[in-house]
Amino acid sequence: MGLSVITREAVLDAVAECDRLGRDRFLEQYGFERARRYLLHYGGAFYDSKAVVGVAHRYVTGRPLSAGEFSGGQQRVGRLLERLGFDVVAEEPSSPRKRLLEVLGTLRVANTAEGTARHQPITLLWALGRAAHRRPRLVPWWDAHPELRGLMRGYGQPSSNATPEFPVLALARTDLWELQGHVGPIPPAHGRPAAWLEEQNPSCGLKTWVYELVASNESARAEAVKLLGSTFFDGNIPEGLLEEVGLRRAGNTTVGPSPLETYLRLCRTVEAAEARGDHDRTTRTAREQPVRSAAAVRAVLIRSAGRCENPTCAGQPDDVTEDGDPILEVDHVQNRAAWGRDHPIQMIALCPNCHAIKTRGRTGGQLTERLLAEAQARHHAWASQAE
Repeated sequence: MGLSVITREAVLDAVAECDRLGRDRFLEQYGFERARRYLLHYGGAFYDSKAVVGVAHRYVTGRPLSAGEFSGGQQRVGRLLERLGFDVVAEEPSSPRKRLLEVLGTLRVANTAEGTARHQPITLLWALGRAAHRRPRLVPWWDAHPELRGLMRGYGQPSSNATPEFPVLALARTDLWELQGHVGPIPPAHGRPAAWLEEQNPSCGLKTWVYELVASNESARAEAVKLLGSTFFDGNIPEGLLEEVGLRRAGNTTVGPSPLETYLRLCRTVEAAEARGDHDRTTRTAREQPVRSAAAVRAVLIRSAGRCENPTCAGQPDDVTEDGDPILEVDHVQNRAAWGRDHPIQMIALCPNCHAIKTRGRTGGQLTERLLAEAQARHHAWASQAE
């Protein structure tokens, strides 16, 4: 049975169905077993690659493929998914926290006359500080460059030039970092990459799963900072550097449930309502439409911490409502009126400008796919911490 008819859109539909049903129910319904090795990595989560491809076939032809109708593995399913622009990995990390520390532990350690080079850790500490304060995840190169250059001049090794272009491009080869908004392949970090960055002005920053993990989990963030300190600063990161990047915050004095605990509780409320069939109920005003979950909206607003969740947001209003709340609108990335799922995994908090672009803008279709991946990745980063 040929797989060539399967499209990227069909794979995304299968992934959305897996999110909606849950992994075990999805596999049981279509007769697949858990992947023994190769997994589709999308939106910060991992999916059984063969099962996704088999179900994606239904979205193109009207009939899913059974497990016995085609072979899995890297040679067939893996190559198909990679050709469609997806990542396929050989194993699923046990937890986001462990995965973060493992990737940090693989960073290349270079040496200078004064000791270990510091450009990569300074760049990561800058990004971790942004996450700690829920500042936008991705920053245009033209804005990031002067900030990083100033930090490298102040805290890099004396013999090292302040050249942020090298760590920004080198980190893009890891599972920690991404660049968006560029045309063509990312050039290697060595050589003369500054001209490419100046011409393309890509947005750069932590990947969604890293950003959400360290933003929502202070202990995971502290572990990451400690590991960077022991690897690159002989265990003693300069206090001034930590202060400048925003990582010298007072201890957490929050009384009662943490935002993470509240988010997970609200998601369980939404999922219990889905199991009862509440998501199928409708209301009648001028027309019949599906009900919307107040718990899901609250969960998304908690996750956003008052900031627009579009990773390339150009800047949301600094003003607040009369009640002191941030000016945000919770959007169903897949239209609820068309029976999109009423769950934070498919919902996102947007400032009015980003919401208008998504709804009425010329690039709204492209933004919608990016926002769906962003919502999924943010939700998975929070939900996985309960495992």
